[in-house]
Amino acid sequence: MSKVEDFLSANAEGDIIEAIRTAEKNTSGEVRIHLEAHSEIDPFERAAEVFDMLHMNNTKQSNGVLIYVAVEDRTLVILGDSGINDVVAPDFWESTKDTIISQFKEGNMEQGLVDGILMAGEQLKKHFPYQKDDKNELPDDISVG
Repeated sequence: MSKVEDFLSANAEGDIIEAIRTAEKNTSGEVRIHLEAHSEIDPFERAAEVFDMLHMNNTKQSNGVLIYVAVEDRTLVILGDSGINDVVAPDFWESTKDTIISQFKEGNMEQGLVDGILMAGEQLKKHFPYQKDDKNELPDDISVG
Protein backbone atom coordinates (compact mmCIF):
# COMPACT_ATOMS: atom_id res chain seq x y z
CA MET A 1 0.00 0.00 0.00
CA SER A 2 1.17 3.51 -0.74
CA LYS A 3 1.21 6.26 1.83
CA VAL A 4 -1.81 7.79 0.09
CA GLU A 5 -3.83 4.62 0.65
CA ASP A 6 -2.67 4.54 4.27
CA PHE A 7 -3.44 8.23 4.84
CA LEU A 8 -7.17 7.65 5.48
CA SER A 9 -9.18 4.58 6.39
CA ALA A 10 -12.36 3.77 4.49
CA ASN A 11 -14.38 4.98 7.47
CA ALA A 12 -12.40 8.23 7.55
CA GLU A 13 -13.04 8.75 3.84
CA GLY A 14 -16.77 8.37 4.49
CA ASP A 15 -16.62 10.88 7.34
CA ILE A 16 -14.75 13.38 5.16
CA ILE A 17 -17.29 13.03 2.35
CA GLU A 18 -20.03 13.59 4.93
CA ALA A 19 -18.20 16.75 6.12
CA ILE A 20 -18.09 17.99 2.51
CA ARG A 21 -21.83 17.42 2.19
CA THR A 22 -22.44 19.20 5.50
CA ALA A 23 -20.27 22.15 4.46
CA GLU A 24 -22.05 22.41 1.10
CA LYS A 25 -25.56 21.96 2.52
CA ASN A 26 -26.07 25.67 3.22
CA THR A 27 -24.10 27.19 0.37
CA SER A 28 -23.69 27.20 -3.38
CA GLY A 29 -19.95 26.74 -2.82
CA GLU A 30 -18.01 23.57 -3.59
CA VAL A 31 -15.27 21.86 -1.58
CA ARG A 32 -12.96 19.17 -2.95
CA ILE A 33 -10.15 17.15 -1.38
CA HIS A 34 -7.29 15.85 -3.51
CA LEU A 35 -4.67 13.45 -2.18
CA GLU A 36 -1.56 12.30 -3.98
CA ALA A 37 1.77 10.88 -2.95
CA HIS A 38 4.21 13.41 -4.35
CA SER A 39 4.43 16.46 -6.55
CA GLU A 40 7.29 17.00 -8.99
CA ILE A 41 6.60 20.74 -9.11
CA ASP A 42 5.94 23.52 -6.61
CA PRO A 43 2.96 22.45 -4.44
CA PHE A 44 0.99 25.62 -5.14
CA GLU A 45 1.47 25.15 -8.89
CA ARG A 46 0.42 21.52 -8.59
CA ALA A 47 -2.67 22.49 -6.59
CA ALA A 48 -3.55 24.96 -9.36
CA GLU A 49 -3.19 22.15 -11.94
CA VAL A 50 -5.44 19.89 -9.88
CA PHE A 51 -7.94 22.74 -9.42
CA ASP A 52 -8.20 22.99 -13.21
CA MET A 53 -8.17 19.21 -13.71
CA LEU A 54 -11.13 18.86 -11.32
CA HIS A 55 -12.97 21.67 -13.16
CA MET A 56 -13.21 23.67 -9.96
CA ASN A 57 -12.93 26.90 -11.92
CA ASN A 58 -16.24 26.08 -13.62
CA THR A 59 -18.55 26.84 -10.69
CA LYS A 60 -21.24 29.40 -11.41
CA GLN A 61 -20.07 31.82 -8.68
CA SER A 62 -16.33 31.01 -8.74
CA ASN A 63 -16.62 29.65 -5.21
CA GLY A 64 -14.77 26.34 -5.30
CA VAL A 65 -12.25 25.43 -2.59
CA LEU A 66 -9.57 22.77 -3.02
CA ILE A 67 -7.69 21.19 -0.15
CA TYR A 68 -4.64 19.57 -1.75
CA VAL A 69 -2.39 17.16 0.17
CA ALA A 70 0.83 15.62 -1.14
CA VAL A 71 1.10 12.89 1.49
CA GLU A 72 4.73 11.78 1.12
CA ASP A 73 5.90 15.39 0.75
CA ARG A 74 3.87 16.39 3.82
CA THR A 75 2.55 19.36 1.87
CA LEU A 76 -0.83 21.05 2.17
CA VAL A 77 -2.26 23.79 -0.05
CA ILE A 78 -5.71 25.36 0.16
CA LEU A 79 -6.77 27.04 -3.04
CA GLY A 80 -9.96 29.07 -3.38
CA ASP A 81 -11.42 30.35 -6.62
CA SER A 82 -11.67 34.10 -7.23
CA GLY A 83 -15.22 34.47 -5.91
CA ILE A 84 -14.42 33.15 -2.45
CA ASN A 85 -10.90 34.62 -2.36
CA ASP A 86 -12.33 38.09 -2.95
CA VAL A 87 -14.53 37.97 0.17
CA VAL A 88 -12.65 36.04 2.88
CA ALA A 89 -10.18 37.71 5.23
CA PRO A 90 -6.65 37.85 3.82
CA ASP A 91 -5.38 35.36 6.41
CA PHE A 92 -8.36 32.99 6.26
CA TRP A 93 -6.77 30.24 4.16
CA GLU A 94 -3.58 30.36 6.20
CA SER A 95 -5.52 30.05 9.48
CA THR A 96 -7.53 27.17 8.01
CA LYS A 97 -4.28 25.50 6.94
CA ASP A 98 -2.88 25.96 10.47
CA THR A 99 -5.97 24.29 11.93
CA ILE A 100 -5.56 21.30 9.62
CA ILE A 101 -1.83 21.01 10.23
CA SER A 102 -2.24 21.13 14.01
CA GLN A 103 -4.44 18.02 13.77
CA PHE A 104 -2.08 16.35 11.29
CA LYS A 105 0.81 16.82 13.73
CA GLU A 106 -1.20 14.87 16.31
CA GLY A 107 -1.79 12.09 13.78
CA ASN A 108 -5.44 13.09 13.30
CA MET A 109 -5.57 13.25 9.51
CA GLU A 110 -9.32 12.77 9.31
CA GLN A 111 -10.11 15.39 11.95
CA GLY A 112 -7.74 17.88 10.34
CA LEU A 113 -9.48 17.58 6.98
CA VAL A 114 -12.95 17.66 8.56
CA ASP A 115 -12.06 20.82 10.52
CA GLY A 116 -10.69 22.51 7.38
CA ILE A 117 -13.71 21.52 5.31
CA LEU A 118 -16.13 22.85 7.90
CA MET A 119 -14.19 26.13 8.28
CA ALA A 120 -14.30 26.63 4.52
CA GLY A 121 -18.00 25.73 4.56
CA GLU A 122 -18.77 28.43 7.14
CA GLN A 123 -17.19 31.08 4.94
CA LEU A 124 -18.93 29.75 1.86
CA LYS A 125 -22.26 29.79 3.72
CA LYS A 126 -21.63 33.36 4.92
CA HIS A 127 -20.75 34.73 1.49
CA PHE A 128 -22.62 32.34 -0.81
CA PRO A 129 -25.77 31.22 1.03
CA TYR A 130 -27.82 28.38 -0.37
CA GLN A 131 -30.49 29.36 -2.88
CA LYS A 132 -33.40 27.07 -3.76
CA ASP A 133 -32.12 26.58 -7.32
CA ASP A 134 -28.54 25.66 -6.27
CA LYS A 135 -27.14 22.46 -7.70
CA ASN A 136 -24.20 20.39 -6.49
CA GLU A 137 -21.82 21.38 -9.30
CA LEU A 138 -18.91 19.07 -8.40
CA PRO A 139 -18.61 15.56 -6.92
CA ASP A 140 -18.19 15.25 -3.16
CA ASP A 141 -15.79 12.30 -3.33
CA ILE A 142 -12.10 12.47 -2.50
CA SER A 143 -9.93 12.79 -5.58
CA VAL A 144 -6.75 10.69 -5.55
CA GLY A 145 -3.94 11.13 -8.02
